[in-house]
Amino acid sequence: MNEIRLLFRKDILILINNLKLILRNPVRLLPYAGIGGYIFFMYYLRLKNRDDDAPAAEIPELDLNGLPEVNFAMQNIVGAVTILALGVLIYQLFNATKKNVSFFKMADVNLLFTAPVKPENILIYYMARSILPSLGGAIIFVAYFSSQAIDTYDISIGNFIFLVLAAALFFFIISPIKFLVYTLNSKYEVMGYIRMGVVILAVLLSGMIIIPGLMAEKFWQGMSAWITSPWFDFFPIVGWSRGIGTYILHQNAILSIGFVALYGISYFVILKLVIRFAGYYYEDVLEATKSNEEQLEKVKGKKQVGESSYSLNTKKKLALPDFGTGAKAFYWRNYVHSSRQDFHPLFGLYSLIMVGIGIVLSILSLFEWFSHYFLYGYLLIMLFLYFFAGIGRANVGDLKKPFFILIPATWASKFWNMIKLDLLQITLFCIALIVPSVLIAGLNWYIIPLFLFATIEIYLVGFGINIIPQIALDEGWDRKLIKPFMIGGIVLFGFVPAFTFSVVAFIASKQFVWALFGGTFGLFFVAAILMHVTLDVLKRLEFKEM
Repeated sequence: MNEIRLLFRKDILILINNLKLILRNPVRLLPYAGIGGYIFFMYYLRLKNRDDDAPAAEIPELDLNGLPEVNFAMQNIVGAVTILALGVLIYQLFNATKKNVSFFKMADVNLLFTAPVKPENILIYYMARSILPSLGGAIIFVAYFSSQAIDTYDISIGNFIFLVLAAALFFFIISPIKFLVYTLNSKYEVMGYIRMGVVILAVLLSGMIIIPGLMAEKFWQGMSAWITSPWFDFFPIVGWSRGIGTYILHQNAILSIGFVALYGISYFVILKLVIRFAGYYYEDVLEATKSNEEQLEKVKGKKQVGESSYSLNTKKKLALPDFGTGAKAFYWRNYVHSSRQDFHPLFGLYSLIMVGIGIVLSILSLFEWFSHYFLYGYLLIMLFLYFFAGIGRANVGDLKKPFFILIPATWASKFWNMIKLDLLQITLFCIALIVPSVLIAGLNWYIIPLFLFATIEIYLVGFGINIIPQIALDEGWDRKLIKPFMIGGIVLFGFVPAFTFSVVAFIASKQFVWALFGGTFGLFFVAAILMHVTLDVLKRLEFKEM
């Protein structure tokens, strides 16, 4: 007990030192203050609207005992959340069979592992302490979404607490389970059996979605019938969290507390098993801790991401054609990098998988297993992914290197060759995805060019958000502070008007094609402005020693 008290005192001292650093530079709190201010502002607006218009709407009761007279909309909402949680759980369990999880940092490894403290006490303390990030993330997550729904649902203190517990306990318990899985394999080499068990569980859960969908008149009407039934609340972890979170529906505190108790019992059992089988776990933890530290440094920009990251063909022998001279060297560099990342520089395995998913959804919608809205939702997800692909552009740092400035070509030519390969990849992917999907599902033909233009526009918006602060600002803290405000301004004055125009067009026409037109039209001006600013910033680059 004294050792755990000492570990707790160490963390309190670290917390005090961090608070002192913040007080010396309060500017670091601006992004968090912006998030908090936005949430409170939304609470104020929603509550004001509720008081002015009408009292909070009553939560519809769910009839989950059978398919007849069921509220399919609410059933599919609950089912979608449950399926998402099941997907996260299965992915994390399968990921546990590949690499270990660590609760430590390299500083802990260097100081604590050499200290005269029992390994069991260190593990118990750090495993229990891992609930704090999950709890903090759950509070922010629930606070944000409750601010959007408080004018519709009564978010009392009890509802808020149980929603936070549902999310926090779900993400907290996954790490001890992953640690236990890796520990059992280290001692008994049972990874093959565990991996097979995860695959069987995934197949059974898929059957619980597919079978009732096939039995129903329409697939989307029955796909959530079994997993939204009340008995599924007793399914470990996912069901327990749903049972805790649905306190907002059933208002049965005893039932929700019972599911919290199940989490507590499970954690106690997992902890006992880990302590019994882990032994001297230092060697197993070291590799995972070092890997986590390297990933953190890459995110902070302290280490450059190598070409081998996420690559499928690092040892491939390349026979590339002559690309020419001048600014085309940038296109050649990106072409070589892409050739090593995938099986073809223009259209690779990942693109093929995403196209295949879209074609499968279009076939299912043709046979009315799915509504067309599932395909529309998938297209919107692709737009979302390409936006973050633009933000995550890896080689922006090359803009400040000597070879970028010294190449004898115009700034516009250099910029075009930088993004030329990306635009070719986007064009080929969009054509391969949208043309068969439109033809198979019988959608409006105007969706084809609109989806292509929208994808290119949203990629350029993300690329502009990434490139402008990177090359215009020299100080790291300036980039960290300006970039969130830049994203917020683009979202507020760019995405929100485009989204509003899109929603109005959909309400007026009841057709997705006009909604897509509204969003594409609005994003065109945002992308054009950002590209103009990008070219202007490029022309002002100076030769600096990095």
